Amino acid sequence: MPWLKLLHLAAIVVWGGALLYLVLALASRGEPPRRPLLRALFTSVATPAALVAIGSGTAVFLFMGPHAGWLVVKLALVALLVLGHALAGLLVLRVERGGVAAVAAGRALLAWTLLWLAAITWLVLAKPA
Repeated sequence: MPWLKLLHLAAIVVWGGALLYLVLALASRGEPPRRPLLRALFTSVATPAALVAIGSGTAVFLFMGPHAGWLVVKLALVALLVLGHALAGLLVLRVERGGVAAVAAGRALLAWTLLWLAAITWLVLAKPA
């Protein structure tokens, strides 16, 4: 079972890193980000990592037995992170269609992503009663 937790952790690191880089690129005020790079990052890195993280997390949940109440809160926070992931995809489409960086929306999404990643990390490490 340790390999499953390692897979889950690695997928979360890749997903979180790709999502943070993506929203940072969308929020930058400088030159608009390269559109093909954004799409490739979203479709080839962030989304597969999210699917692996969610799938391996579900497997850990099913195989590890009874869980505390904090896990329900964690799952709600993960659902919010998934919503942020979907919004990042919409911003990538917006940049592709309009050719302009979505600075304000990217900054809001960056704050959203950082908040949920920090909350999930705290919850997993603290495992409050």
